[in-house]
Amino acid sequence: MQDVTSCWSTGVFAGVDLEQLALREGTPLYVYSAPAIRSRMRALHDALQGLNAGIRYAVKANGTLAVLQLLAEQGAGADIVSAGELQRALRAGIAACDIVFSGVGKTDAEIGMALAAGVGRFNLESRAELDAVQRIAAARGCMATASVRINPDVDAQTHAKISTGKAENKFGVAISEARAWFDAHTTWPNVQLDGLHMHIGSQLLSLAPVAEAVQRMATFWQQLVVAGHSIASLDVGGGLGVRYREGEHAPAARDYADILRTAFAGFDGRILVEPGRWLVAEAGVLLSRVVLVKQGEARRFLVLDAAMNDLLRPSLYEAWHDIVRIGDDAGRESLAYDVVGPVCETGDTFAMDRTLPRCAAGELVAILGTGAYASSMGSTYNSRPLPAEVLVDGGRYALVRRRQTFDAMIADEQPASVWNSP
Repeated sequence: MQDVTSCWSTGVFAGVDLEQLALREGTPLYVYSAPAIRSRMRALHDALQGLNAGIRYAVKANGTLAVLQLLAEQGAGADIVSAGELQRALRAGIAACDIVFSGVGKTDAEIGMALAAGVGRFNLESRAELDAVQRIAAARGCMATASVRINPDVDAQTHAKISTGKAENKFGVAISEARAWFDAHTTWPNVQLDGLHMHIGSQLLSLAPVAEAVQRMATFWQQLVVAGHSIASLDVGGGLGVRYREGEHAPAARDYADILRTAFAGFDGRILVEPGRWLVAEAGVLLSRVVLVKQGEARRFLVLDAAMNDLLRPSLYEAWHDIVRIGDDAGRESLAYDVVGPVCETGDTFAMDRTLPRCAAGELVAILGTGAYASSMGSTYNSRPLPAEVLVDGGRYALVRRRQTFDAMIADEQPASVWNSP
């Protein structure tokens, strides 16, 4: 994403002056680059040329409506895991037939809503869920199209909290159980079971685990065909990693697509991919003001107005994000800082012992790689309203989420003035 690696000394991002943007919209402020997102979508589309493939963007990565609309304009469908994400995808203009519904704990209400909307496919993760879809579809007099999420028992070589394809993870079912479902498919007459799905984890920087898992899926698909089952869809999930720090490299879309071409040679159905982070992470930055510099007895702290409620990943996953000072650093000495927020938790830390140009109160910094799993994981902890979000494109910007006000934050709260019996 060349647009994202712009020269921070000039403070220009997609043609927009970040200092002026921060003065106008305040901080903390999420900023997303439309050209960077389009670039990633084009790269993936080009790589998949010649395959009967569809892109189903993982809405959980960043569900801001303007981002979803931008991706929809570029031809993306949606991978959802809740009724709320279903409504977001539909409001963004994504056709229901281009939506796949994943997740281990779909409620009856969510299944009913998805059936009513006409979602293209359910990714089923348990026998109980398969039974529920059958029951609800039968009651509605409709047919649900579904894939079995298999757990290929492949180590994704990623953080334990975002690994999803090993036998001990809660996701999917063993291939042996999936085989039994296909063999007994007439047990569920209102479920058209004709697909396979998997997702082995997130932030994958090596394609080796992907190739291993895809090959296991391909072998199972071929076995099912030999056994007389019709397979119309192979969904390989998402998980492609991005660059968060020097030395990391996002997997190339063409290398990824070549794995699919090789493994699925001869497959005449639809191949689905579910990228999220890979499409949007590097397109986003979180702007924040330095509140103060605190020299402790053992550490020097750079205290920002952004906090863990705005960006949880470093606290939750010990995740690294590059942090840069916006402005000309010529002649400034470099110092080591613990970069922290104002929330009353020691875990409210973005970086430890991070070398930065000397920073002062009031100056602007950017936390990079925050287009995915950042605003979407935000909270109002410590009664901190959610930050604003903007989309930048060609020297202009659009406010796509207003900064939450205190009144909006507490709008659904009320005193205990009316008491009811259960």
